[in-house]
Amino acid sequence: MSHQQHSSKRASGKGPEIHYEVEGRGQPVVLVHGLSGSSRWWRHNLNPLTEHFQVYTVNLIGFGSSRRSGRFVLSEAAAQLCEWMKDLGIRKAHLVGHSMGGLICAEIAAVEPERVDRLVLVNATIIPFKWGYFGHGFRMARALPQVPLAFLVVLATDTLRAGPWAVWQAARQLLAADIRPRLELIRAPTLAIWGARDHIVPKSLGAQLVSVIKNARLVVIDDAGHVPMWEQPVKFNTSVIDFLRDEAIEDQQAA
Repeated sequence: MSHQQHSSKRASGKGPEIHYEVEGRGQPVVLVHGLSGSSRWWRHNLNPLTEHFQVYTVNLIGFGSSRRSGRFVLSEAAAQLCEWMKDLGIRKAHLVGHSMGGLICAEIAAVEPERVDRLVLVNATIIPFKWGYFGHGFRMARALPQVPLAFLVVLATDTLRAGPWAVWQAARQLLAADIRPRLELIRAPTLAIWGARDHIVPKSLGAQLVSVIKNARLVVIDDAGHVPMWEQPVKFNTSVIDFLRDEAIEDQQAA
């Protein structure tokens, strides 16, 4: 099935335009990319997911095909996605967020829990870093050689499309963000997926994350770094689909 490109505007005519793609049928799943990313980061996950769900891949304001919709503001991103869901009539959805997208999805789950069925956080940048700008840059430099060349091409293209200055401004916002006080408000069953070789957001931060969120568990994928959905897509897709379709979790919620 081919992807269908759509764009959404606020029903009231206010706010920026979010571009997205939608494919498949079933319960809605929203995939949210990370810093300097786009909907293309989920290229290896769409077909398996759309066999079971209606999958929306969004481009955050300032990135991907939404790069001309306005300037990215991290503190506004969660509210913008909630408005986007309302505009499309998505009452409740599974949210899957990678890296910075995981932080945004976690904030939605904390602030508007009625909108989130289940939550998947992929190498999410939620627990603040302790190593500052230069330390983070060093870790990124260590991580890049391990990333598949095809992904590096996508990363470089998306970064150039968004603009290096815009990416830097978003990175500054991300490194300063701290939503830990809100994590205890999350009620949705949560799966944290981590690449074992992530030098940017190490799996120790994933362990801290699931210790704070109620009803959360951690799955570590070997032979993967910061982008396990691209580096080990079969293991990633299996973990996500099994979690989202697990009826035992629903029974726990109802109990």
